[in-house]
Amino acid sequence: MSAPIITAADSDAQEALGRTLATALGGRGVVYLQGDLGAGKTTLTRGILRGYGHTGNVKSPTYTLVEPYELESVTAYHFDLYRLTDPEELELLGIRDYCRPDTLSIIEWPDRGKPFLPPADLTITIKVVADGRELKFAAHNEKGEAVLAALTS
Repeated sequence: MSAPIITAADSDAQEALGRTLATALGGRGVVYLQGDLGAGKTTLTRGILRGYGHTGNVKSPTYTLVEPYELESVTAYHFDLYRLTDPEELELLGIRDYCRPDTLSIIEWPDRGKPFLPPADLTITIKVVADGRELKFAAHNEKGEAVLAALTS
């Protein structure tokens, strides 16, 4: 499947896309979010979590590295690896305990955590463009392909 590109006009549209993505993900998997500072990685994450019924704040876990969300239908972990100084810290954090088949892991700045991260089902690269944000989706396995098929149908 080709890598679809979706344009979101503003943060509300990006959050709405996240809610749609939540349905396609089904509450399980590993999603890598890439993009410059301020591109909207946390905004997209907020939309995904809202899609599962979260009503509270969604902040970027820049200093804590991970923020857990125990929701009725899903256990999700939001990682922000921007300030990670050594990828080996993820082993000490217990990354494997978080990224289980029955959870959803959303990982910002994944390049900073390699080789200790689990492989992604889906990578979303967010780019700031004149008319909002451009989100490019790439599937890495059958799960990712199924998410893209659901998202683009």
